[in-house]
Amino acid sequence: MSTPLTLKIIVTGRVQGVGYRWFARENAQELELTGYVKNLSDGDVEVVAQGREEKVIEFTGLLRQGPSFSNVIDLKISELNDEPSFEHFEVVF
Repeated sequence: MSTPLTLKIIVTGRVQGVGYRWFARENAQELELTGYVKNLSDGDVEVVAQGREEKVIEFTGLLRQGPSFSNVIDLKISELNDEPSFEHFEVVF
């Protein structure tokens, strides 16, 4: 099996208080991705997603759309090369 792709994604815009973390978790689980999503103190949301490359890429497209009450302005995406394997995808508080 190929090495999974791990991306760190910082989502900016109106992404807190609109169900964004739960939206991310639901979609990550459907795509069989692992990692986490959490709110940041500056109002952004941080996502780390790990899995098959095509699924992670599909996930970033969904993150760009966001749930209906969100307003995603930008995604800052960086690849993480030495991130440990995650067991599942979770919302971190």
